[in-house]
Amino acid sequence: MLYPLSYGGIRGTAVPLAWCRTLPGDIEAEETEGRRYDRGVTPEQLSTTVVDVLTALVDAGTLSLPDGVPTEVTVELPRQKGHGDYATNVALQLAKKAGTNPRALGELIAESLRQSEGIGEVEVAGPGFLNVTVEAGAQGRVASDVVAAGASYGRSEALTGDKINVEFISANPTGPLHLGHTRWAVLGDAIARVLAAAGAEVTREFYINDRGNQMNNFARSIIASALGEEKPEDGYAGGYIDDLAKAVEAARPGIFRIADEAERLAAVRQVGYAIQLKEQQDQLDSFNTHFDVWFSELSLHEDGHVPDTLKRLEELGHVFEDGGALWMRTTDFGDDKDRVLIKSDGELTYFASDTAYYLNKRSRGFDSCIYLLGADHHGYVGRLRAMAACVGDDPDKTLDVLIGQLVKIMRDGQEVKLSKRAGTIVTLNELAEEIGVDALRYSLARYPADSPLTLDIAEITKASNDNPVYYVQYAHARTCAMLRNAADLGMTLPGEEFDPSLLDHQRDGDLLRALAEYPRVVASAAELREPHRVARYLEDTASVFNKWYDTKECRMLPQGDEPVGPANLARMMLAKATQTVVANGLDLLGVTAPERM
Repeated sequence: MLYPLSYGGIRGTAVPLAWCRTLPGDIEAEETEGRRYDRGVTPEQLSTTVVDVLTALVDAGTLSLPDGVPTEVTVELPRQKGHGDYATNVALQLAKKAGTNPRALGELIAESLRQSEGIGEVEVAGPGFLNVTVEAGAQGRVASDVVAAGASYGRSEALTGDKINVEFISANPTGPLHLGHTRWAVLGDAIARVLAAAGAEVTREFYINDRGNQMNNFARSIIASALGEEKPEDGYAGGYIDDLAKAVEAARPGIFRIADEAERLAAVRQVGYAIQLKEQQDQLDSFNTHFDVWFSELSLHEDGHVPDTLKRLEELGHVFEDGGALWMRTTDFGDDKDRVLIKSDGELTYFASDTAYYLNKRSRGFDSCIYLLGADHHGYVGRLRAMAACVGDDPDKTLDVLIGQLVKIMRDGQEVKLSKRAGTIVTLNELAEEIGVDALRYSLARYPADSPLTLDIAEITKASNDNPVYYVQYAHARTCAMLRNAADLGMTLPGEEFDPSLLDHQRDGDLLRALAEYPRVVASAAELREPHRVARYLEDTASVFNKWYDTKECRMLPQGDEPVGPANLARMMLAKATQTVVANGLDLLGVTAPERM
């Protein structure tokens, strides 16, 4: 089993239990062959059981731990089949503190652990590893746990009370969104989704770069197009400008005949801005990326946030004048050089806006601000952290800057660089239309933000198991087909008659353990801001599911004239649980879970 490595994790590390506890569903207890299983045994629940065993041993005086019992222990899937369902190295970690050797401590823990609910066997291996085999009934109970929890399975309350701002697109309202924006639209939205799944109150924010001379150049370009004149040297080109000129005229007839040039420029700038921004909003909505806040950079200056920021920095003693310019002393907090806030000619810098914007977010009550910036912004990490420290914050707690790498799109062996409409860029809309929203989103989400990425259109759109998005979506569609066929036979999900102990085949166990891992994957994706872990998990789980599906001993539907039996119903529950987990995971990536393919 390759889960810990495939998901991007590091084997031997533990995600805190608070990150992993699934929100409760309406789960009834099950009693099988005299054993009662209130809930399936998952990695986090087994960790809790081990902690309870350690606590009982300490309370009984059998074990001494001067530093106290740990609040969680590492539980992972074993490296090799045949080494149980789960493994823990707790004895190796605590032996020295307990004043004994790891294997002796392992035997002591194993003796008590064998008496715990749902535990079948515990083997002490090597220098003191504990390999734990879960009873079939307790493991099978995971399926009904998942079904009972439904859409909430994998969600937790770990970040409940945390208010997080995720700013993941910053763009000029002067043209279509391009390929770089497309990757951030996917990654930022997926990060927001996994944080929300961990219980955080998340606000998705788009920063509109609507201040500066580029807005006047934008308006001049539209006017030139409308009047048939040559575009300004530093203006905007492309067919979209011609389209905008027509749209501006339609929105305000006669606008290009305004005699006063300054008045005409201001009017065209305002109307063109509104039309282009609305187009960006519509593009992102159709791409399944929705922003809660569209924040105007210009508003920072019009509403007085920048002067207020400068005053606060002066009060804190972190600004100084030199050469006629006003500087922030960011070197006091690790920056490689101090930063200019106001140039010697009186012009405000972008850094002044950045500082005012950060303080504006904090004034809106956000505990943490996440920035997803482009590959050319590596230098921003140090200066933004120093800026946060200058205003009195701890950047380790209030600021998280993620740097993303660009992506190349290939068609027929050639990089796609030009747009039919924009001229010099590849637009989000054109990519989504050619590739498809699901295929494009999934392909961008399955890699870490800091990984350079090349995508081949033919590869990510083909209906083949070699295509990850097709592979995962097809697994979901297959579970839907299985459940439809079951319904045609009159089968319904079992209730109290569900017998989890019937899920006793090796393939049943493999699939149950994969489903049990999902909460931990979501937890680590939220903690590390790495939604690609969810995608890789889904691919591995789809593989485990397909092997289960192809195993004749695990067939869900009765064959021929066979009557529907308890084992068929138990595997119907497992199929439904798989459907639930795959759908939940795809939703975290903003990708649909089709019922038919």
